[in-house]
Amino acid sequence: MTNMTLAVPEDLKKIMERHKEVKWSEVARVAMWEHAKKLELMDKLVSKSKLTEREAAEIGRKIKKEVARRHGL
Repeated sequence: MTNMTLAVPEDLKKIMERHKEVKWSEVARVAMWEHAKKLELMDKLVSKSKLTEREAAEIGRKIKKEVARRHGL
């Protein structure tokens, strides 16, 4: 297994120091795996898509606009 060094904000470091019972490296590993799985799924979905990047961006803008409208933003 490869080692990795992470930089964390000072306020997060203080919380981590108060909870030494937590295996923070395991928390980070699980979070990275979950994110990696989402990226793999996205890659799989995108590889089959016939949408252009421009069309996908336009759909994204429309979705954001509708979400904002529904939430009164």
